[in-house]
Amino acid sequence: MTAPKPAAGLSQIAPAYDALLCDVWGVIHNGRESFPAACAALARYRETRGPVILISNSPRPHGPVIEQLDGLGVPRDAYSAIVTSGDATRLLLAQRAPGPAWKIGPDRDDALYEGLGVEFSGLADAAFISVTGPYDDENDEPGDYRDRFIEAVGRDLVMLCANPDIVVQRGDKLIYCGGALAQLYESLGGRVLMAGKPYPIIYDLSLQKAAEALGAPVDPARVLCIGDGLPTDIRGANARGLDVLFVASGIHGGETIGPDGALNAAAVADLLRQDGLNATYAIADLVW
Repeated sequence: MTAPKPAAGLSQIAPAYDALLCDVWGVIHNGRESFPAACAALARYRETRGPVILISNSPRPHGPVIEQLDGLGVPRDAYSAIVTSGDATRLLLAQRAPGPAWKIGPDRDDALYEGLGVEFSGLADAAFISVTGPYDDENDEPGDYRDRFIEAVGRDLVMLCANPDIVVQRGDKLIYCGGALAQLYESLGGRVLMAGKPYPIIYDLSLQKAAEALGAPVDPARVLCIGDGLPTDIRGANARGLDVLFVASGIHGGETIGPDGALNAAAVADLLRQDGLNATYAIADLVW
């Protein structure tokens, strides 16, 4: 296991790659505002090198996520296409329609189910569980669901989790995602299926989009993944044998960014080693 090479900017490594698969939350926005330098870097790459596919663990299909990015000020010239965990999860949901499903998550995620014929019920009548995140991600904690999950495990209900992220940043706060609920469910003995990062389905869809944008087959050796999450972005890229640019200032910033805002390369290497993961490059913030 070798330490990642510090990168001054994307321009330094861009010539080696024909396409980017770039994470969204933590790399180009924090849930409240976009990061102009990161967006500009992606737009420059797309203009001069090749397609940029945003690959997000959002539990919603890509259409509503594009609207969200517009609202956060992410310019559309910063990406060629977006693939979400919601897009990939819809394939799993369609196989189980009409259910019914015990739906866990806020109403804003309901676009996930549109057109699939999935019906809903309470826990007592459910055939499976579908999770996009906590009902109230500002206040709920995974432990709030423990008693209901114990009952569901007793009925051997499978859980489909549309967002494998454990936490994400919203402004300066970390909030729980669907992955935190799935983690608890598994710890109680429950069965969980996920299609977002780090699982294969979302990478299959993303590489397909990259090939469509290139107009030619994609050489995996010339695809670069960009992300800030070790258990999702980095693990998923490692599983597919894809090169990785680790953005240290995201959810692991407290451990990998020094007081001066600079990359702590030794801390990044230690963090990756602890999780048995590899990154090809590391950077404090995504810049050109």
